[in-house]
Amino acid sequence: MKLAFTTLGCPEWDLERIIEKAVEFGYQGVDFRGYLNELDIYKTPEFTTDIEKTKEKFRKAKLEIPCFSSSVRLFTTSSEELGAFLNELDHYGQLCQYFQTPYIRVFGGSIGSTDRQEAIATVIENLKKMLVIAEKYDVTLLLETHDDWTNSAYVAEIYKKVDSKHFKVLWDIHHPYRTIHEDPDDTIETLGHSVSYTHWKDSYLTDKTEKGFQLCLLGEGDVPLERIYKRLVENEYDGYFTLEWEKKWWPDIEEPEIAFKQYADFMRALSERVD
Repeated sequence: MKLAFTTLGCPEWDLERIIEKAVEFGYQGVDFRGYLNELDIYKTPEFTTDIEKTKEKFRKAKLEIPCFSSSVRLFTTSSEELGAFLNELDHYGQLCQYFQTPYIRVFGGSIGSTDRQEAIATVIENLKKMLVIAEKYDVTLLLETHDDWTNSAYVAEIYKKVDSKHFKVLWDIHHPYRTIHEDPDDTIETLGHSVSYTHWKDSYLTDKTEKGFQLCLLGEGDVPLERIYKRLVENEYDGYFTLEWEKKWWPDIEEPEIAFKQYADFMRALSERVD
C-alpha cells in the first residue's frame, strides 16, 4: 500500500516539516497542492531557484512526489484562459520530468448552462491540446471526479473518447458518494481500470455547514471506506491512496499532525483486514 497526503492539508508547514512528518507517519509520497501561501508551486523558490535542494531532500527521505495537483480546468471556451492552463501544464510537466512524477491532476471545471454533450465536446478539444504537453513530458493527466464532473458516467465518456495512455482518472472516493449519492460499486464499475490514483476523505451529513456535510477523520463519517477499498483491491488497483485533508478550505478541522497520522494508521489497519 502506497500512502500520500496532499499539501492542501498542511498549508502552514514548510518543506522540512512536510518531509519530517511524512517519514514519521510512514508515508511513501507527498502530493503537492500548493506550498505555504502559494497555490502555484512552480512560482516558489523551493521549486525554482532551490529545486536541486528540494530534490535532494526528497531523495534522502526516500519519498516520492506521485502527483502535482494543478488548478487546470478542462472546460473553458476562452482561448485566453486555455492558454493560461496550457502554460500552467507546461510548468508542471517540467517539474514532473525533474522529480520523475507520473501524474498531474486536472479538474473538469464548471460548465454553467452549457449543454452536457456540448461541454464534453469542448473538453475533448481542449484535452487534445493539453495532451500534446503531456506527451512532451511523458506524464499522465488525471481528471478528478469533482465539480461538474463528479458523475462517473461523464468522466468515463471522456476517457473512452480520448483514448490516450497519457489520460487517466483520479477517483476522489468522497465526491460522487457524498455530493450526488453515487454508489461506489457503480463508480468503479463505470470507471474500471481507468482509475490510476485516488483521493481519500470521510464525512457525515449535517445541516450545520453550508455544504450539508462535515469533513471528519477517517472512520468517523459514513463514507463506505472499507467497501471502496475492497473494490479497488478486487480491481487490481496498485496506485496511491492519497489523503486529501482540506485544511486550507476547512480551517476548523483537525490539525495535520492529528489527521495525517490517523489516516496512515487507519489505512494500514484497513489493509491488514482486507488484503
